[in-house]
Amino acid sequence: MPAGIALLEGPEHVFALANPLYQSIVGGRAVVGRPIRDALPELEQQPFLALLDEVYRRGTAHVGTGEVALLADTRGELSPRHFNYVFQPTHDGAGQTTGILVFCYEVSDQVRAQRHSEALTRQLQQEHQRKDEFLAMLAHELRNPLAPISSAAELLRGGHLDAAATAAAAAVIVRQVRHMTALVDDLLDVSRVTRGLVEIERRPQWMGAVVLDAVEQVRPLIDARGHTLTLELPEPSPQVQGDRKRLVQIVANLLTNAAKYTPDSGEIRLAMSADDGRVELSVADDGIGIPAELLSHVFEPFVQARRSKDRGDGGLGIGLALVKSLTELHGGTVECESAGSGRGSRFTVRLPCTEAADPPAAPDAAADGSGLGHRILVVDDNVDAAQMLAMLLRGSGHEVLVETRPLEVVSRAEAYRPDVALLDIGLPELDGCELATRLRARATTAHTVLVAISGYGQAADRERARRAGFDHYLVKPVDFDVLEALLGQAGGAATHEG
Repeated sequence: MPAGIALLEGPEHVFALANPLYQSIVGGRAVVGRPIRDALPELEQQPFLALLDEVYRRGTAHVGTGEVALLADTRGELSPRHFNYVFQPTHDGAGQTTGILVFCYEVSDQVRAQRHSEALTRQLQQEHQRKDEFLAMLAHELRNPLAPISSAAELLRGGHLDAAATAAAAAVIVRQVRHMTALVDDLLDVSRVTRGLVEIERRPQWMGAVVLDAVEQVRPLIDARGHTLTLELPEPSPQVQGDRKRLVQIVANLLTNAAKYTPDSGEIRLAMSADDGRVELSVADDGIGIPAELLSHVFEPFVQARRSKDRGDGGLGIGLALVKSLTELHGGTVECESAGSGRGSRFTVRLPCTEAADPPAAPDAAADGSGLGHRILVVDDNVDAAQMLAMLLRGSGHEVLVETRPLEVVSRAEAYRPDVALLDIGLPELDGCELATRLRARATTAHTVLVAISGYGQAADRERARRAGFDHYLVKPVDFDVLEALLGQAGGAATHEG
């Protein structure tokens, strides 16, 4: 590495020589023949002049590493630069100090690179810590529902329960499975959003209806905690272009956050207004609040571990991260305010609104085909899953045939002529999409309603199923209420020969 070199003479440190690199370092100034205090006046308030005096007085060298010097550039502007340097005293024949030889090496780029590397290391350490916290939370949250599911299953297996106890055990399993499904759905949502894989369906949505749907979802938690929820909704309701499911998810996550972090019998207030082409929706609570040091991080995934160390409130700490991502996908913003611990918090979402049209008409109840039995073919190589789904369907008045061997499905379907076929996608030997294509090619099953059931729910998976001929796509575990609604839309059972 080339060095800037200068020779200073006498106690005033007069420049006797300076090589071109040194002169470039000091902004091209003519320094030879001038005392350093006169040639480089910006050093007056810096430690280097005192160090030169000390080296000259003591006659011993001084070495500096990575130290900052404020030096004027060619425009006279000061800028910080980093140097490694040596102040080496020179002596006469009698051993008296006569001057100082200065060697300096600029290392600004290296220092910046080192600081950048250190910052990345700290960031990686923090992310590693968040990952560990998240894995601990995930294990905790999955064990919670697994315990009652296991207990209820053991009771049912014992076969000694009366009808009421059986119903109660079954209800526990259903409730806890739905809870686990919600956890997995949240995880998948975060993954899809952060990778840019979420596509929102932009349609006119009445925000008042969105809020009421969200309140209906969160009401059991609010009531269980004894909170009072106040709604302030404008009339007429403002309208936005967006995805109904995702907008409900935004509001529901904010309400859930308020309910979880507010001690029992708290106050939650949801207010909405529209002005200057934007809808503003705020959720405020009188709960535990947010410390100042955490306020700027509340929308980061997994921050809940730092906010609630006892984990009594449950959840994976990703609800607010989803709120931020989904709001931004709708062209909006979200912010958080809190006066500190114990002083509540307020979250405000702002979305662009559109010119309101007439409210949507209510659905025609007469068009609902629910309650009419169907002939249904269930195809799944998982025997337990297929039999349990068949039992549920038969209990709702449907006729069901179960087939667990994929290669036998087409011939069985031709003979059975189902109204609806529920096909697992991940089948051995012949996957569900290929099976759907073959069923569509047969005259007897060309018009059968085909429903895909899969553990994968990404857009590419759904599109592949659509191209194969599926009419509907459900993600495991199947929500039976959703399936029943779908069957209701399919209309009454067809008439079959033979």
